[in-house]
Amino acid sequence: MKYGLYGTLILAAMQLCGCGASAEHDHSVGAEPTVSAAAETQSTAAPVAVLPDRPAPVALTELIAVPQGNHRPMYPGKNEPEVVIVPAFQLEATPVTNAQFLAFVWDQPKWRRGQVKSLFADANYLIHWPSELELPESMLQAPVTNISWFAARAYAKWAGRRLPMLAEWEYVAAASETAKFGRDDPDYNQRILTWYSRPTPIVPSPVGGDPANIYGVYDMHGLIWEWVDDFNTALVTGESRGDSGLDRNLFCGSESVGSADPKDYAAFMRFAFRSSLEAKYTVRNLGFRCATNLEQL
Repeated sequence: MKYGLYGTLILAAMQLCGCGASAEHDHSVGAEPTVSAAAETQSTAAPVAVLPDRPAPVALTELIAVPQGNHRPMYPGKNEPEVVIVPAFQLEATPVTNAQFLAFVWDQPKWRRGQVKSLFADANYLIHWPSELELPESMLQAPVTNISWFAARAYAKWAGRRLPMLAEWEYVAAASETAKFGRDDPDYNQRILTWYSRPTPIVPSPVGGDPANIYGVYDMHGLIWEWVDDFNTALVTGESRGDSGLDRNLFCGSESVGSADPKDYAAFMRFAFRSSLEAKYTVRNLGFRCATNLEQL
């Protein structure tokens, strides 16, 4: 039993005097009440962190049906056709928001900022979030960024969806507010290039702020860059272990004339950006949205 200094001295004096009464039951002599070893250990342990209240459930983003169409790859592979048929599919109307990704990390602790493995995300993963499990109202409807490809894919699986393929994303991104091939409009391309030149805010604007394109999909340009499932296919040919498949002349200005559409500098910039990524990278202006097959609900 543990006693205070004063109680210990009294007990020792009583024992020397031959008193048989136990000090732990004789509070009249000033002995402290008994404290169990377990209770004492608990009292000296570090305080347990109190989690914030779990946020209210957040709905998944509406899926927009996109009809079948054709996509011209920026740089077709040696064994790829110049025109790719894109089967009908569904694409989320807006990028995944901070609120939606917050619900995901509450449900999947291994994807929280303090628990994610370095193999799956670099040191800047969700670095702009002020808290691991709680966000201010002003951030909730902004698109989530600083997200790795691994994390984006995990969210999509959790939501019962998938990441869009590059051909799917580019097919929808080619549309303007009034035409399926808005890139033929010089003003359309210039708006995208102007956005590319602007500084990136720490927290982007809320999703859905600009008009939707002809399919009813928002924010394909002007808000964030987005992961696609096969973002790195441009780098791998599979023909040689000693060659990563990256054409070292690909990003020289003169080489842009070999692309499918040399006038589409915006698509060329996206191609170059994707080619610079690794799956664990996180970037301040890089987020994602999900897709499904047309028959998938």
